[in-house]
Amino acid sequence: MQIIAALQGLVTTESLNIEPTRAELDAIEHEMPLIRAEVELLDAQIMTIDRPANELDTRRVRRARRRVLAARRALANTAADEVA
Repeated sequence: MQIIAALQGLVTTESLNIEPTRAELDAIEHEMPLIRAEVELLDAQIMTIDRPANELDTRRVRRARRRVLAARRALANTAADEVA
């Protein structure tokens, strides 16, 4: 019989640094329009999973895709402006 032992020390709440830094929170806030647009797209796609998509569903998904693309473009443009 082999003895099985932990290879690492115990993980405690004190050893975990689970709070995000201010820079991480700022980055999330900066990307929030894109995150919201992606959630809207996902919601629109989920609504059409279990049934055939009618014209309203198709428009909803198309608009959501355009919002995602616009948010990505805006985010890329702000990133390019910060670099320049």
